[in-house]
Amino acid sequence: IFLPAPTQLSQDQLEAEERLRAQKSYSTALVSSLREPPPYGHRKGWVPRSLADFGDGGAFPEIHVAQFPLEMGRKKKTSNALAVQVDAEGKIKYDAIARQGQGKDKVIFSKYTDLLPKEVLNEDTPELQKPDEEAVKEITEKTRAALEKQVSQKIAAAMPVRAADKQAPAQYIRYTPSQQGVAFNSGAKQRVIRMVEMQKDPMEPPRFKINKKIPRGPPSPPAPVMHSPSRKMTVKEQQEWKIPPCISNWKNAKGYTIPLDKRLAADGRGLQTVHINENFAKLAEALYIADRKAREAVEMRAQVEKKMAQKEKEKKEEKLRELAQMARDRRAGIKSHGDKGGEDGEARERDEIRHDRRKERQHDRNISRAAPDKRSKLQRDQERDVSELIALGMPNPRSSSEAQYDQRLFNQSKGMDSGFAGGEDETYNVYDQPFRSGRDMASNIYRPSKNIDKDAYTDDLDTLMHNRFAPGKEFSGADHGQRREGPVQFEEDPFGLDKFLEEAKQHGGSKRPSTSSRSKDDYHDKKRRKE
Repeated sequence: IFLPAPTQLSQDQLEAEERLRAQKSYSTALVSSLREPPPYGHRKGWVPRSLADFGDGGAFPEIHVAQFPLEMGRKKKTSNALAVQVDAEGKIKYDAIARQGQGKDKVIFSKYTDLLPKEVLNEDTPELQKPDEEAVKEITEKTRAALEKQVSQKIAAAMPVRAADKQAPAQYIRYTPSQQGVAFNSGAKQRVIRMVEMQKDPMEPPRFKINKKIPRGPPSPPAPVMHSPSRKMTVKEQQEWKIPPCISNWKNAKGYTIPLDKRLAADGRGLQTVHINENFAKLAEALYIADRKAREAVEMRAQVEKKMAQKEKEKKEEKLRELAQMARDRRAGIKSHGDKGGEDGEARERDEIRHDRRKERQHDRNISRAAPDKRSKLQRDQERDVSELIALGMPNPRSSSEAQYDQRLFNQSKGMDSGFAGGEDETYNVYDQPFRSGRDMASNIYRPSKNIDKDAYTDDLDTLMHNRFAPGKEFSGADHGQRREGPVQFEEDPFGLDKFLEEAKQHGGSKRPSTSSRSKDDYHDKKRRKE
């Protein structure tokens, strides 16, 4: 079902129809004065490019391309390229690059004509004349004023407190406003404005940072390089100018795969001609001859030694054969023609003694060669008697047939704590048990044992205790008549101490026995109980 066309059009539809009509009417014109985007619905294949395509509006969302209305969002490309400048003759000024950043009055030589020498002028030419006195005075005054100004500024800036700067004179400006009338400017057509510089506080700190690092100005322009006209390079020149890349035989930081011929070419070995010195051949020949001579000498020495050994062996065999023959003859009772009775018997005994001593010397030599430090000890201990070995406490040379066992393995009465400390080898428990923890240990530890020396002392401990200060062995020429009763015996008593001690003993002896006699009685009682 198709609806009929509406009779009354809306305002938007009317405007769209008018715009279409206007475009159709203007399409016949040669030059379009106004560019606008096509109306909605007729934008298929159209892409906005310039500013006029947007018509002072925004982007078109139905057109899927990058759009920059009013140049919004477009990155501005900055370039330091200079504009082409032309001189008076119409030629391009290539020295604009050298003049960039320089002052306009700076002299820069950049043309071929600048290299040409100046022509020699006459003395009367006005360019070579000195300035007159007025010009000299004027320039001098200007220079002095400029230097004074710079010096005064430096001095004023260095002073901590300075006077206020002098104000400039007031300026009067006539101002005519653009809006004329009774309502504006209080009805006046013109005004005179008095402009006065504002007073500056001399104590005010600086408002702006003046210690910024300013980049240094451009250096002096480079000297002009005049090139000869270019010409085409030949293949030969190109090959001559070809520089091989720097290839190191030690470093390859980039990890490139470098062919071997390039490595060898970079090493420069192919450029050198190898010259071998003839002395190498001489040395090799001399070494070869020396080796041959040494081999011959060694072989001759070996043959001579072999012959000498053979002769020695034959001599020994001959001697053994003679000895065996003599022994057989002696056993059979046959007297050889060389035997001459008793003299030969004595000679034979001397030979036997000589042979035994030679064996002993050989034995001693073997011992000294094996252990030089033990030789004297072994010789000394060889001749000792068994009683001397026992008295010296030397170890028993006879090895016992009993096998040696660790006694801790048999101590299993206490469980796993005994023996090897319960399997803990690292524990250090050497002193975990008291040393000789018997009951009678305290009474016997400081007393001499009975059988320490039977030759010097008797078996009776009581007599031993009484005779503590008796000398065991007397010196020759000693006085046997006097016997000492104490450790020290004085000849005279100047202070009368002996008499005082005797009286004290007599007075105290009747009351109670002395401590020393009591201790002796206790000791004898204990001894009887033990027996």
